Parts: sequence; C-alpha cells; structure tokens
Amino acid sequence: MLTHLSISHYAIVDQLELEIPKGMTVITGETGAGKSIMLDALSLTTGARAGNDCVRPGCERADIRATFEISNLPEASKWLQKKELDIDGECILRRVITKEGRSRGYINGTPSPLSDLRQLGEMLVDIHAQHEQQSLLRPATHQKLLDEYASCSELEKKVSHLWQEWKHQKDQLEELKSRGQEQDARLQLLQYQVEELDRLSISKGEVEELENEQKQLSNAETNLHTCQQVLNLCSENDSGNILHSLTVCQQLLVDLGLDIPVLQDTIEMLSTAQIQVEEAIGEMNRFVDNFEADPVRLADITERLSATYTLARKHHVQPDALHNFHTELQHELESLQWGDEKLEELEQSLSALEQDYFTTAKKLTDKRTKGAGKLNKAVSKHIHELGMPKGKFEVEFSTQETTPRNHGMEDIRFLVTTNPGSAPKPLDKVASGGELSRISLAIQVITARTSGISTLVFDEVDVGIGGGTAEIVGRLLRELGEQGQVMCVTHQPQVASQGHTHLHVSKKLGKNSTSTRISTLKDDKRTYEVARMLGGLEITDQTLAHAQEMITRSTPAESVA
Repeated sequence: MLTHLSISHYAIVDQLELEIPKGMTVITGETGAGKSIMLDALSLTTGARAGNDCVRPGCERADIRATFEISNLPEASKWLQKKELDIDGECILRRVITKEGRSRGYINGTPSPLSDLRQLGEMLVDIHAQHEQQSLLRPATHQKLLDEYASCSELEKKVSHLWQEWKHQKDQLEELKSRGQEQDARLQLLQYQVEELDRLSISKGEVEELENEQKQLSNAETNLHTCQQVLNLCSENDSGNILHSLTVCQQLLVDLGLDIPVLQDTIEMLSTAQIQVEEAIGEMNRFVDNFEADPVRLADITERLSATYTLARKHHVQPDALHNFHTELQHELESLQWGDEKLEELEQSLSALEQDYFTTAKKLTDKRTKGAGKLNKAVSKHIHELGMPKGKFEVEFSTQETTPRNHGMEDIRFLVTTNPGSAPKPLDKVASGGELSRISLAIQVITARTSGISTLVFDEVDVGIGGGTAEIVGRLLRELGEQGQVMCVTHQPQVASQGHTHLHVSKKLGKNSTSTRISTLKDDKRTYEVARMLGGLEITDQTLAHAQEMITRSTPAESVA
C-alpha cells in the first residue's frame, strides 16, 4: 500500500510530505483548494502524462515521490525482481518534471521509462475518477473487469497466448500454400539441374587439378626432352657439366692452401651447392624414370573439363565455383522438398493447437459465466442500495465459436435496466447521468475488491448523489478501506464522516503566490469540517451536533492497523 507521498514544487504545492495510513482516507476542502492535486501528483508517479502547468511558477522543476510497501503484492515484487530493481519490501516511484516540460522517471532510484512506471503502477494503485464512467462504456473494459472479478486473468492470458501461436502457424500455412504453384515450377527446375550436376559430380578443387594434369599430359614429349637436357647439363655431359665444374672449383681453392676466411667460406658454399645439385639430379632421375605419356587419360581429362566448362557457362559461374553452386542447389531442393512435409506437419500442428485453444477457451467461458452470475447479483444489490430499487445489472455474452479469437470466444457487454419491465440496455443507453454515475460507482466498488491492488483511489466519484445514497456510498468505501487502503476526494459529508483518516486541503494566499496546505483533522476540527460540508450560511450548534452524530454513527470504536 501507499505509505508516503512527497510533493515538491508541483502546481500550487510548494512542499508537502504525507504519511498515508491504512484504511479509508477522505480528502475534503473548499472548491478550488486543490483537493485533487495530491491524486494528480500520485498519477504522475505511475506514468501519467504531464501537463504544461505541472511546475510551480518560479521553480525549476517539480519532484514527486510515492513510497509503497509491497510485501503483500507478489506480482509487483516479481516484476521488480525480474527488472533487478527490487529492494526489501519497498518500492519508490519518482517523477521529475522540468519547467521546460521534460520529464524523467525513476524506480527505486534507477532511471526508468514511463512505460515501466505505468506497468508497475497498475500493480500498485487503482485510480477511479469521474472520467472512468467513459471507460466503463467500452466493452473492452467490461471484459477486463469481469476477468479480474472472476479470477480469469491467468486463463485469459493462456487463451491469448494460444491464439497468438495459432495465428502465427496459420499465417505460415497460408504462406506455404500461396507459394505452392510457384514452388512446384521451381522444384521441377531444381530437380533437373541437380540431376545434371550430380552426373558430373565435380569435387571441390578438382578443376584446378585436372587442368594441371591436362597441361602435363598435353606436353609430355616436350617435358621429357627438357628434363633430359637438365640432367645432361648437371651431370651427364662428357664435355662438361655443373657437378664436375663444382668439384674442380673446390679442388683448385683447396690446392691453394691459404687459410683465408673468405676462401674457406667460398669452399663451404661450393660444397653445399654440390650437395643440392646432387639432390636435384636424384629427384629429376626419379621423375624421368616414372614419367609416362597416357593419351587415354588425356582424352578422359579433356572430355571431363569440356563438360565442366559447358555447365559453368550454362549456370553463369566460374568452373572452379561449380562445386559450391551444386551444393547450394542441393540445399534449396531439399528445402523445397521438405516444404511438402512442413505443410503436412503445420496442418497437423494447427489442428492440435486449435483443439487446445477451444478446450481452454471453453474453460474460460465457463469461468466467466459463473463469475458473471455473481457480479450480476452483487452490482444489482448495490444499485438497489444506491437509490434504484428496481434496477438490474446483467453481463451479456455474445458467443462466436467458429474461429479462435484473441481474448476468448465471447464478446462481453454490461447491460442495465432502471425501470421494471424494460429490457436491459448497454450502459451508454442509460438516460440519466445521475443513474450512470451511481451504476458506475457500484461496478467500480465491486470490481475493486477483486483487483488484487491494495491502494484504491476514488476522485469525486460521488458527484450527483446525496442523502441516504451518499451515506451508503461512504459505507461501501469504508468497507473497502477495512480490507486495504482507500483514498477518496469527496464533497459529501455523508462520505467524509465514514473515513478512518480525514485530510483537509486549504489554500494559503501570500502576497505574490498561492500554495496548498494539507492537514489531518481530528476531534473538533473534523466535526467542524463535516458541519461546513453540511451547508448553511453559518455553522450552528445544531449543525455541529448533526456532524458529530454522523461521525459517531459512521465510525464505531474499531481501529484500523
């Protein structure tokens, strides 16, 4: 629940620190004193849009902090842990707005986007205002409220998830089918091309090897003659050869008998050259001895290279890239062939998923129907108490069972009738604005009990009612406060007298500025405020006695921890 609210330089508030207790806190004051400012500031900490007049005139920025105790709010605690923003059982939301209109949000001291503040704020506080009558006219709101009341939210999420999976697979299936004719033509072409390349079956690097071998075999006679010439020059020429010349050179230098380093190095290098020439002669002899001219092999190579060059030109690739091109076509062919299997697999999966969806959606429908019956009775009961004894509330289901849908198989609308014998009509067809206000309040009070949110805020939702009806509204809000925490801005003394805590908002007029003050009223001061709300030109002893009687009757000697 909300434990502390700090407001600095916001609107006409200079500085405000409020400790918010458990129970029902009523907020009263003269018109224009700024009763809703506190609630507007709280809305900003939960991500509401900031207006142009947020910052107090003459100040650089507005700074608002709301502290919540969340040890009993598992959903909010889990959200904070997931975001790595959790601290021990507490959550501090902060909003800073500059006079230029820039805004920053913080969660437990960490800068956070406003979307995160809104998402977390929905788990911490539920604000009901007069404008919510408009949202209650929308069927999407009706479904949300019913699901929360009937504890269907988790089941609804499961149905929505199944629908998303079903839609994704259905889109895949339709895409595969739409490409069917085009794929068939491509499949036939690929089968022909891959079969042609399979017959050639060129391996990686084979083209380069064949070209080298072809070159060698094509010039066999010339190659052998050249090799023999090299052998003659190195060792076999009787008139003189390299090996003999190296030996003679070494011997001449040795015979000099001079111990000169340069000559000794020269002798060593000539010796090394002699050894290398001898090794080269050995390699060359082995090559010549094993050399064979093979015209049949040459013909085979020439034919294979010719076929390779032809296919390479046909597919507009280089001959040495033909192997990789072949592999790519094989993969594409396998993918298209697998597409038929995928089509069948998707059809089976979609059928199973659809069955799972309808089974789960039926459970959701059953749970909604059961919850709707209870909601009908609860809201109708409160409508009767709120001055419409013949009123009737009804949740209407319009079911469409042929195709999966996002939030279940039924459209949900809230219907109401205020006159006996009249058929229930949608809320937006209710003639009286006062009736709509009371019906909306009844719905908000009932559904707030099951929202799972411990802090409930009601901003002037009792406008347009009075007398005994206002007292019933106050009693309903007090009951809610005894279960958690309720904050209520009100003009009705019957409502104000029901509060566990009474805050009074007033204006302080300075020489050049105006500011809002909030004080906690107790005992005589509270009695005086309720008497003021009862009206009259002056507050008499009789008015004070009436006010004291209302407070005593509304707030028996129980305590709210």
